[in-house]
Amino acid sequence: MIQPGKSGNVLATIAIGDAYLEPFMKYAFHTWEMYCKRHDLGLILFDDHLVESSHPKWKNPFWQKLLIAKIVAKSGLMVENICHLDTDILVNPTAPNIFENHDPKKVGLISQMIRLPYDRHSILRRIAFLRNRYLSRRYPLDSILFASIPELYNFSSLTPQPDIACTGVFIFNPKYHAELFENFFNEFDESVVTPDSGGEELHFNYLIQSQGLETWLDYRFQAVWIYEVAWKYPFLYGESRTNLEVVRQCIESSLFTNYFLHFAGPWHESQFWKQIDVFSSPETISMFSDFADYLKVPVKGTPRGSIKPNESEI
Repeated sequence: MIQPGKSGNVLATIAIGDAYLEPFMKYAFHTWEMYCKRHDLGLILFDDHLVESSHPKWKNPFWQKLLIAKIVAKSGLMVENICHLDTDILVNPTAPNIFENHDPKKVGLISQMIRLPYDRHSILRRIAFLRNRYLSRRYPLDSILFASIPELYNFSSLTPQPDIACTGVFIFNPKYHAELFENFFNEFDESVVTPDSGGEELHFNYLIQSQGLETWLDYRFQAVWIYEVAWKYPFLYGESRTNLEVVRQCIESSLFTNYFLHFAGPWHESQFWKQIDVFSSPETISMFSDFADYLKVPVKGTPRGSIKPNESEI
């Protein structure tokens, strides 16, 4: 969709079917496009399966993100590093370049467990309570949501690793990782047992961490919306969730302090991004851009005396 720039670095995603493609193009693409232009990045979108359903190792389509490296390597495109993003991610267009200082031999991951700016257990308590109280009494107050890292790996009969990344965002290099990813894809069929209904996340974490290929990126490159909303905007679980202007302001506020915002999961709060058009106001774009420029300006803490607002400024 966007040709790779001089760096050869690209964002890549898979959007198969209208249920994924239409909301991505309507609500998310423009944020990715602005980010790509800012950092001279390419963008590749796959809108069809990367492997035939008759393939003996066919399984949950989420596994197909492991085949991106091989396909790009064979394509002849001048691509260096790839950052895979799920389609339900909104991007702060003024965020830093995620590829900066990346080691191409490593796989960049973002933890969803232990490298957080919040206490994870407290967040999960809030999520369970708020969903049960406002969204569905059927939502359990105690579930696999609270499982520990070893318990999750043991669920799939995998040797526990130190952490678990959310694989909505990860960086890799076709030269170094295409064969590794493809071979790992071919180790499993649709009988694979996972805690996320056959998804690739836990197994991919095992692959990368067991071989010491991981490098951990800042949480802000994949802030998890369900964490953000439960911690900062719990009122969005109540009647405010129908006020789309309030929802938009909360999402943009979260993007103001984060880089990429991931709306992972099937529950109601994870669908907010499909209802609002972020950065629709030129003033919002201007404010984000000016703030990004301000962060580049050194500050010296020079005393200015007592500074009070004028009534005309309030």
